[in-house]
Amino acid sequence: MIDVLIIGSGGAGLSAALEAKKKNSNVLVVSKTYPTHSQTCQAQGGINAVLETTKDDSVENYINDTYKASHNLANKNNIKYLCNESKNTIDWLSSIGVPFSKDLKNNIAQRKFGGTKAKRTCYSSDYTGLKILHTLYDQCIKEEIKFLNEYFLLKLVVEENCAKAALFLNMVSGEIVEIEAKTIILATGGYAGIYHQSTTNSYSSTGDGIAAALNAGALLSNMEFVQFHPTSLESKNILVSESARGEGGYLVDKDGNRFIDELKPRDEVARAIFKKTHKHEKVYLDLRHLGKEKIEEVMPQERRLILDFMKLKMEEDLIPINPSAHYTMGGILTDSETKTSIKNLYACGECAQSGIHGANRLGGNSLLEIITLGRLSGKVAAKRAKELKYNYQSNKKDQDKEIKRLEEILKRENKKDLYKTKKELGKLLFNNLGLFREEKRIKKVLDYLEHIKNEITQIGIEDKNKVYNRNLIDYLEYENMYLLSKTIAKGAYERKESRGAHYRTDFEIENNTYEKISICKLENNNLEFYFEDLK
Repeated sequence: MIDVLIIGSGGAGLSAALEAKKKNSNVLVVSKTYPTHSQTCQAQGGINAVLETTKDDSVENYINDTYKASHNLANKNNIKYLCNESKNTIDWLSSIGVPFSKDLKNNIAQRKFGGTKAKRTCYSSDYTGLKILHTLYDQCIKEEIKFLNEYFLLKLVVEENCAKAALFLNMVSGEIVEIEAKTIILATGGYAGIYHQSTTNSYSSTGDGIAAALNAGALLSNMEFVQFHPTSLESKNILVSESARGEGGYLVDKDGNRFIDELKPRDEVARAIFKKTHKHEKVYLDLRHLGKEKIEEVMPQERRLILDFMKLKMEEDLIPINPSAHYTMGGILTDSETKTSIKNLYACGECAQSGIHGANRLGGNSLLEIITLGRLSGKVAAKRAKELKYNYQSNKKDQDKEIKRLEEILKRENKKDLYKTKKELGKLLFNNLGLFREEKRIKKVLDYLEHIKNEITQIGIEDKNKVYNRNLIDYLEYENMYLLSKTIAKGAYERKESRGAHYRTDFEIENNTYEKISICKLENNNLEFYFEDLK
């Protein structure tokens, strides 16, 4: 019997696996990609921590910066836990082999990120997420943790509001597999990938775990809050890390003039850039004054990416950029121990709304969250598993339903093009639920989603084989993208104010009435939406 089933193999999932294994739990990690392909490797710039109290920084300052960035929508106790644990998290990562960059005194180097005046972002040149991810995976191999890769989550099996199992599509064989477990941790990542062709995220970031949790009856929260990163390569949507600005890069217009403080919170910087790009004015990242030696030391990956994809040199050329959907603050509602509203179901990392980020995330806090709360989730789930007597008896009913559903999809005549529809949805979301929103545009999205609801059954797939059918996976991801698009649009419509990453041109100021988290749940196939006071 599996004690702790972890779905997702990025930084949060691997951290949870290592902690659960430490508690002598039988652990299984299941993922639709390989661990080293997860979105964690895209987190280039760094991970925040207060390593020592100085005249320039303290844990208290860090707590205040994070809460301020949340625009009063975070749980201060949860923030305190994260910030107080930040040094322990860095020490642990360093102890297992993460190669952090060092300063001249051989201490872990730190750089400045937006939304703070302190240098508190630890880094490994501009490969921070990648180095953390690879180190965690190495440790999982060392601990002989079991992995099932290329398994697509179809459904969570829940009885009397208690998680019992999960159904997966084995992407290689085409078989549907039920995996029973005493506890389940969702660590499946965020949903910024639904802004298809306007996102820094990989194609696999489609919110599958969040959609499965919603369909199973779990509460979602703050789905309207989507962060747009200010600097991605123009028309390529390849991330240029905040480290480029943290190291002293400028944002300039076509005349070479700086037009905003580059280290303001991301939402403010992204909106300032979008105002110009929307009017077809070019915006550039200027790093020429840093020099080649400095750039190669602290941003080698970005230099190579810009050279490869833009044929430009950071030390010689202005780099054209535009904002792109990057991170999602909303997700599955969790408490201070990563518990969801369903018993024995936990969530951590970007798929969770953990009360940390509120309306806007500070750069460098996402990596800290996935490791710190991933480890916490592993400990809590392992402890719970030891207390449980498992009494679920599978009747194969859910499995048979999923087999029938997928067979019907494979038989379907292809009347509507899946990939065209996916692009259409991504474009619609970016244009109407992007950096600037208003009632008319939000209603346009809601009307579109209602209009195409019945057309989804007209989308067929050309590949009718069961074995490694990528067309089928793309279709299943689209179903999840469609569902989560409705939650974003509904949340954006109901929140009649501007707060953090949610900016409405028809309600441009924060309204104390909405100093509440939004809650979304599925009741009889209908989305219900309401606001709830912070706890």
